[in-house]
Amino acid sequence: MIAEISPRAQKVIDTLRKFVNEECIPNEERYERELGVGAERWEREPPVVDELRAKAQELGLWNLFLPKEYKEGAGFTNYEYAHMCEIMGTCSSLAPTATNSNAPDTGNMEVLAKYGNEQQKQKWLVPLLQGRTRSAFAMTEPAVPSSNATNIDCRLIRTQGGYIVNGKKYWISNAGHPRLSLFLAMVRSGKTVQEIMDSPVKTGEYDIHKQHSVVIIPANAPGVTVVRPLTVFGYDDAPHGHCEVIFDNVFIPSENMILGEGRGFEIIQGRLGPGRLHHAMRAVGTAERALRLLINRALNREIEGVLLSDRGVIIEWIAKSRIEIDACRLLVLNASHAVDIKGARNSKKEIAMAKVEVPNLVLKIVDRAIQLFGASGVGQDTKLAEMYAHTRTLRLADGPDEVHLQQLGRNEIKQFKRNYDGKSRL
Repeated sequence: MIAEISPRAQKVIDTLRKFVNEECIPNEERYERELGVGAERWEREPPVVDELRAKAQELGLWNLFLPKEYKEGAGFTNYEYAHMCEIMGTCSSLAPTATNSNAPDTGNMEVLAKYGNEQQKQKWLVPLLQGRTRSAFAMTEPAVPSSNATNIDCRLIRTQGGYIVNGKKYWISNAGHPRLSLFLAMVRSGKTVQEIMDSPVKTGEYDIHKQHSVVIIPANAPGVTVVRPLTVFGYDDAPHGHCEVIFDNVFIPSENMILGEGRGFEIIQGRLGPGRLHHAMRAVGTAERALRLLINRALNREIEGVLLSDRGVIIEWIAKSRIEIDACRLLVLNASHAVDIKGARNSKKEIAMAKVEVPNLVLKIVDRAIQLFGASGVGQDTKLAEMYAHTRTLRLADGPDEVHLQQLGRNEIKQFKRNYDGKSRL
């Protein structure tokens, strides 16, 4: 079933498309120039960003991501936002940030809006919604296989008036941003993995999904050290970066606990579902941009007196890319509509299918464009290499393909067993 788009949402979609095409994309080169070189890339956000943010606010293109059930949001459905997010994906370096709809802040703001108390919302959420500060989500760790979140081992220990946090995190997006104000950190607040394994009881205090909490760690708290930015195929993604971070005896007050001790899994399941979908939404826009570049190159490049656009193999690439983009879009729209109807918790199947298939197909499309551009396709003169690097990380971010495929496959088998008891016709 195809959901409807409200007239208000359609107006925003049209305005956003114009804003991205006429304001964001033309300013990509200026953004790169203003980033500067060396250490200065981490000292400030390029001035063009604040200029675009001011224009976006004037146009009503602000905080578009929060679903309509949140009073703090713009009031759109996930299905409507999927169309907006795709447009932003055509200029991923500027459009999401310009509209205050960029990851990981979107997921963090949704956590605070959904699970935070009023004090936490006033102190941490309001500045994020206003675009005055930035945030990071500290989950992945180098010492454990973090694709299974039950392994997360950054320790939270109670102390007088609050907690002490100790651990190392890495690939923490936004951790290098000069406006960073807080980390939302996934920490182990209960039993160790070994204690759970050794216990014959797996319920109550030994329930594997009750051992973690999510806490707010101020970015300027003593003991917080951003060690270094980590590169993605050589891209450091300044000024936000994906960093290695150490929490060394960091004290946080009791009021920085979100929802309650042992409720970390409940929180991250609510956060990661929409986050995975947002990545897929933007990736569709990335594919559209790559196809634009591919076709433009084909129409303006001759080899042996023949335009590339007249060669059969290139025509076939273009046709396949169109089919794949439209298939990706339908997967994303189906998943976003499912979330609107059933909620994220009951839409894991649809979200997982989009999360797995979309990045894989988008990589194919970007790779074709790179091939058509030749050597310049892997350099800095086009956006293609950057597109490829970022899209490739999506096959790992928020759970690798294999984890989601395992769960999808197992659920299909369970469904089959429920429907066919050995007596029914296949």
